[in-house]
Amino acid sequence: MKHKKIVFVCTGNTCRSPMAEAALREELRRRKIRWYTVLSAGIAAQEGAPMAPNACLALREASIAFREDFRARRMTEKLQREAYAVICMTREQAAALGGRNVTSMSVFAGRDIPDPYGQSAAVYRETLRAICACLPQLIAILDIGNEK
Repeated sequence: MKHKKIVFVCTGNTCRSPMAEAALREELRRRKIRWYTVLSAGIAAQEGAPMAPNACLALREASIAFREDFRARRMTEKLQREAYAVICMTREQAAALGGRNVTSMSVFAGRDIPDPYGQSAAVYRETLRAICACLPQLIAILDIGNEK
């Protein structure tokens, strides 16, 4: 079976989308679900930028593994074309990308995931909690783990 790509998208790919990438990877590992590659990208990412320190802190505190050498990447047409699902943090980002495989976190969380960039560690923790809270619904709606 071919791996399916799930790509989380935010603005700069240093806060929300890399936290979502790490959180979904951890949840899939916990559920022993294979055949998915989870990535993240940014609509206006500065290629090569590191993950925000408070994003790393929030992930560490939640015991969610992530790549210490994470570097931001820009969302590309090729990445979108190859993806099974592109999940944007806001409805506006999803509308800007468009496409049959593009949705937003509001579908899973009932609201957009606000950008914590430049804010306190507490705001990053809350952002991560909001992302993690919607993962069971995301897995169910995307029918992840039910491959035959």
